[in-house]
Amino acid sequence: MTRTPEEAVRGLWRTLSARDYDGLAEWVTEDCVYMDMPLGPTLSARGPDDIAKRLKVGWGELAAYENHDGLLVADAAGNVMYEHSETWTFATGEVLTLPFATVHRVRDGRVCLWKDYWDYAAIMNHAPASWVESLASADTSWVYDASAVV
Repeated sequence: MTRTPEEAVRGLWRTLSARDYDGLAEWVTEDCVYMDMPLGPTLSARGPDDIAKRLKVGWGELAAYENHDGLLVADAAGNVMYEHSETWTFATGEVLTLPFATVHRVRDGRVCLWKDYWDYAAIMNHAPASWVESLASADTSWVYDASAVV
């Protein structure tokens, strides 16, 4: 695939902003590891199907989700730093915009490692109680321990 690392990351985030879970496979490798760093590597997901399941835990109940582009820095080796934000609109009307710093590694035009850094307390302090409570019964079939990857 002849995508640059920047094209791969921007394409992934356009797909995510549309919540096109089926489209993830075009942008991530079969062995891609996704980690929410505030939660630690033991609650990671691996591969496009499990990454989609993981994303649905947070976004599935949202009325709207949007990624906002920001600074992106990439090197020729496929390492990409992406500063961006996400706006989450909950079904109950609350709106939260979260700043993110994301680290990606791109191989052969697809993301093979994805680590999100964000403020866990910001979500927990602003999300409606019903959303927070739904996490306790969420699908966890996606859980992958990526401790050896970090």
